[in-house]
Amino acid sequence: MPALLLLPLLFLTGLVAGLVDSIAGGGGLITIPVLLGVGIPPHSALGTNKLQASFGSGSAMLTFIRSGTVRLKDCRTGVAYTAIGSALGTSIVQKLDPGLLRQVIPWLLVVIVLYTLLTPRLGYEDIHPRLKPGPFFFSAGLVLGFYDGFLGPGTGSFWVMALMLGLGFNMIRATGYTKVMNFTSNVASLIMFIRGGSVLWREGLVMGAGQFVGARIGARMVVRKGTRFIRPVFITMVLTIIAKLIWENLH
Repeated sequence: MPALLLLPLLFLTGLVAGLVDSIAGGGGLITIPVLLGVGIPPHSALGTNKLQASFGSGSAMLTFIRSGTVRLKDCRTGVAYTAIGSALGTSIVQKLDPGLLRQVIPWLLVVIVLYTLLTPRLGYEDIHPRLKPGPFFFSAGLVLGFYDGFLGPGTGSFWVMALMLGLGFNMIRATGYTKVMNFTSNVASLIMFIRGGSVLWREGLVMGAGQFVGARIGARMVVRKGTRFIRPVFITMVLTIIAKLIWENLH
């Protein structure tokens, strides 16, 4: 595809993905197929995707911080362990086939959807935390950071649910803190992909510019409209991820 058409397409793809991802996650469902569709090899598509996604998650994170939804000092432990987990996951995915995880993850996401549907008030307000922040961020950071670096689809959904159930966050706060963890795992994974020479900078930066704008818009919508707005988008994106992963497993 000529650069005259390719770069505007990548910018628009990043913008739409950033908007969707900042609200409910799942932006990779949009960006990775486009990167592969324009002829980028799989490992380079994954590395370039982490570059552009870092702009989106970073933009959303800054918006949530400025709105007062997120306080970075409350999740420093999570940032550290998520970075470690993501770096490990990315180093391994470049050597192994993540096929087993791809078969298991859809069923874990089904559980998330069912639990969300069966608890209609989930996320509308803060509840008493089931875990202390230290142990929570140690375990969730390592496991979800590793998963994001290794495979990725549904990471935001897992973080939102974990934060609501583990720390008792409402859905707005959970979405905000999820963006901090997404940004952390994206950057840690990106560093590993750069070391492996799997990043296309021009394409990634153009998509990143679109991501930055789209994520800023989406994060502001979350802050303004609240859980009633996030919840149906969240459920829709989780169902979409489930459908995509099951389809890939069958073909």
